[in-house]
Amino acid sequence: MMDIKKTWHQIDKESLDFGQRLADSVANGMGSWRFIIIQTIIVALWMVLNVVAFMSHWDVYPFVLLNLVFSTQAAYAAPIIMMAQNRQSERDRIQANEDFRTNIEAKKEIEELQLRLNAIETEKLDRILTMLEEMNKK
Repeated sequence: MMDIKKTWHQIDKESLDFGQRLADSVANGMGSWRFIIIQTIIVALWMVLNVVAFMSHWDVYPFVLLNLVFSTQAAYAAPIIMMAQNRQSERDRIQANEDFRTNIEAKKEIEELQLRLNAIETEKLDRILTMLEEMNKK
């Protein structure tokens, strides 16, 4: 069985509870062009049907019920979006820390490689000098 180390993205995603996943989904949905277009179509239909309705005006002009719907939507959407943004900020901090740790490890490896290359270079120069000294002796 192949053991693959999980990335912090996978670990973070698996650690979310139902409410957090729901908040992220709602925030992603409400922050999309699809949501804006669908909501615009619904609002336009709502207004048209209430202005030209022949029998029943369930929300007459100035559309008080529509304003109540928007107020309720905003009252719930704002905290849900803020929860998702707070989690995104935390994920950004974690990613920055992971990047920093990776950079530190890479720096250490590069420094070790430089020391090894310098040692090899010094060793080669010593061999060349030894060879030249032996040639001068002959």
